[in-house]
Amino acid sequence: MGHILEFLSSANQFLWGGPLLILLLGTHLYYTIHCRFIQRRIGRAIRLSVTPDSHSSGGMSAFATLTTTLAATLGTGNIVGVSTAIALGGPGAVFWCWLTGLLGMATTYAECYLGVLYRKKQPDGSYLGGPMYALEYGLHSKPLASLYCFLTLLASYGVGCSTQSKAIADTANRLFHIPEGVAGLAAALFTGLVILGGISSISRICMRLVPAMGALYIGGCVLLLIMNAPWILPALKLIITAAFTPSAALGGIAGSTLLLAARYGIARGLFTNEAGLGTAAITAASGHTRPPHDQALISMSATFWDTVVMCAITGLVIVTGMLRNPSLSEGISAGDYTAAAFSALPVIGPVILGISIIAFAAATLIGWSYFGDRAVSYLFGGRAIKTFKFWYLFMIFLGSILPLTFVWEMTDFINALMVIPNLLALWLLRKKIPRDP
Repeated sequence: MGHILEFLSSANQFLWGGPLLILLLGTHLYYTIHCRFIQRRIGRAIRLSVTPDSHSSGGMSAFATLTTTLAATLGTGNIVGVSTAIALGGPGAVFWCWLTGLLGMATTYAECYLGVLYRKKQPDGSYLGGPMYALEYGLHSKPLASLYCFLTLLASYGVGCSTQSKAIADTANRLFHIPEGVAGLAAALFTGLVILGGISSISRICMRLVPAMGALYIGGCVLLLIMNAPWILPALKLIITAAFTPSAALGGIAGSTLLLAARYGIARGLFTNEAGLGTAAITAASGHTRPPHDQALISMSATFWDTVVMCAITGLVIVTGMLRNPSLSEGISAGDYTAAAFSALPVIGPVILGISIIAFAAATLIGWSYFGDRAVSYLFGGRAIKTFKFWYLFMIFLGSILPLTFVWEMTDFINALMVIPNLLALWLLRKKIPRDP
């Protein structure tokens, strides 16, 4: 395990230390300019996501595609991921995480536009699409499409399973003293009951779970920000300043450099909103018959809610909490800074956070099972889906007992590999994306 962890750490330091940061930010900036700041359409995107569909053909509703995408992305990245980004990259990591979300909205729009453009209708009236179909039918490269699906399958076991089940296990152990293995087994059983019902069951649960858990978590954050109101402006100033200059130690956080702030902020931002991974396009392509532009806007709003709103609020809660009480986070692990901030809410704070972590992680387990399902179906056909689901549920249990450091390093590495074929499709098919949508 030690040698594997050392390899992953070295590989991530190289990949996320420059090449991928430049590639991702370059893609985000390119599509922001190419699509004439598509982010300005966020109001229309939100309206489309809650407008009843007028189409009756097969596929998920607009709201179902949004909540299924959010289920996969609103996970531990919004809570534990932001915490580790701040611990390792300093307060400036919050800015880079937020900027990744803001600019990443344009990349999400572009990859979902291609996902819908090249999707294929199935005999039962449903649709299949995503980067693998853009790679096969847009770039005419079956090998690249298969590579992307293979990486998606690996990611479903890492991003979708391990990080989420580990968060559930740690939280259940801390709050309710439930052994990690027992919590992992319970998470696997719950996920199995949902995913065995197929996409209709997944979308139905996501439409109910995502709004409820989002409201609970945001409500807790708002209460904390009201308590920390005098420190909000100083925290914003510190976050912006530390993003561009070396930062001094704060609470339990060591001093940080610009490169560390950008590295961990962008990596965690990508982990939580997945802009550049292409996974949102898989769900977007499953929606009712819609013009690619409209469905891409709906999917873009997921990145807005996930990172521009949720991650920014989490980061602000942590930094204001540290300014209010600098000793609050001393002597704790990198993943516990959010927990330290929520402890300022007597009694209810840890409960709200604990329930939120478990709900977010459970939703991600469900959402990512669909991505893995589509990848396996593309690679091996429908006959392999049952086998995938078995190993997916096993990995939920295994992830609950793996070390947290190993889980995060593995996640960053898999994310890095997934980015490459998806961004290749985005760049080579850029002329297919309208310049002024």
